[in-house]
Amino acid sequence: MQCCYNTKTKTKTIPHLQMRDMTWLLVVVVMVVECMTGVEGRNVKYIGGSLEYTAINCRSHSASITEFGGVGDGKTLNTRAFQEAVNSLSQYASDGGAQLYVPAGQWLTGSFNLTSHFTLFLHKDATILASQDINTWPVINPLPSYGHGRDAAGGRYISLIFGTNLTDVIITGDNGTIDGQGLLWWQKFHGKKLKYTRPYLFEIMYSDTIQVSNVTFLNSPSWNVHPVYSSNILLQGITILAPVQSPNTDGINPDSCSNTRIEDSYIVSGDDCVAVKSGWDEYGISYGMPTQHLIIKRLTCISPYSAAIALGSEMSGGIQDVRAEDIVAINTESAVRIKTGVGRGGFVKDIFVKGMTLHTMKWVFWITGNYGSHADTHWDPKAIPVIQNINYRDIVAENVTMAARLEGISGDTFTGICISNATIGMRVKAKKVPWTCSDVEGVTSGVVPKPCDLLPDQGPEKIGMCNFPQEKLDIENVELKKCSYVVA
Repeated sequence: MQCCYNTKTKTKTIPHLQMRDMTWLLVVVVMVVECMTGVEGRNVKYIGGSLEYTAINCRSHSASITEFGGVGDGKTLNTRAFQEAVNSLSQYASDGGAQLYVPAGQWLTGSFNLTSHFTLFLHKDATILASQDINTWPVINPLPSYGHGRDAAGGRYISLIFGTNLTDVIITGDNGTIDGQGLLWWQKFHGKKLKYTRPYLFEIMYSDTIQVSNVTFLNSPSWNVHPVYSSNILLQGITILAPVQSPNTDGINPDSCSNTRIEDSYIVSGDDCVAVKSGWDEYGISYGMPTQHLIIKRLTCISPYSAAIALGSEMSGGIQDVRAEDIVAINTESAVRIKTGVGRGGFVKDIFVKGMTLHTMKWVFWITGNYGSHADTHWDPKAIPVIQNINYRDIVAENVTMAARLEGISGDTFTGICISNATIGMRVKAKKVPWTCSDVEGVTSGVVPKPCDLLPDQGPEKIGMCNFPQEKLDIENVELKKCSYVVA
């Protein structure tokens, strides 16, 4: 299955899927068209010589990348132009902030850093292209909650667009594109020729008040969007596309973050569409910063080898109060998966999922207590994770191979699992035993097919029993402002 973006016509090619019947085809077409129509250009209007859009903050000053020598021919390297533009516009941080406009064109660049009170705005026909010269990518230290890189024990290549210790940062536009040109990196990864861990497309660290909206991320070398050690994050109307066999191209990975809102996004990925993280083994335990107060709404995911939403496996700092609502997954391995194991420590608790529509899944419910992949040999075998208060309700699934695979840890039972009002249609050649459960405790109501004995049915009168919080998170109350920019 391949996924591509035609940079000349600015059209998206929807991945080829293995479809067994015309009903399945109709489902895919309707879901994808609705999602893409809803995302593309939602918040941007062109009025005369100006454009209007919505953002958490507007800017008093603006400039185009062309004013700093940028050339959008797809060949000229613009790293210096981008960095000089950001550095120059940083002088307005205390004077209403500044916006950097990227007009139509192919803007080849290496990594550049952002600044506070800053907006990067991409025209609908603008593409930021990542440089293919690996030798020009700076190397930075591993994340302290991970100990070392994921691809190699040393450092990691800095992300294409990077920021640290910032406030009030926005990346938005009229669905312009950030293209990682990841094929070279994937080949080196498979060939074991990487000295350092691959870069992400966007990473922001130790920062507050962040917005990424109405942008397409394409062919990332590894993870796409990675906020880490940050808070008050709005990720809205994002399109992420990568071949489904591309390695580790996670879509959105909130990592040791608080108060995050992900909504109205469409992701085709070689890994988890959304992966919630908080550090790896003893490093994450020591750092001790959980991901908490996260809401995911109106997400559409295609990921045949991974999950629509994954919690872990790097969850050693803890994950708490995650809410997922109105999730669509098509041709995806599992819906919401919890990944952990001995040595991880930490916790995953107070997880609330409501309203999932699923088609062609290997598993609907998957909890793994035997996940390996340790940071190094110094992990603590006494670091046992706590998994509790996991709630799922209002789920419809079709063409499913196995309803659930729920595996706790011997001597460490995963507790408080609640599943209600779930109808799972099994595929013709489904597993004969649709549920496998071990070392878990919980309850169910109104679930078809009949769950395992460790999740006893409480009767139809309890069909609404699995909790979903009614109060909103602070990030849900953030109102966007109407901003404008005069296009030269």
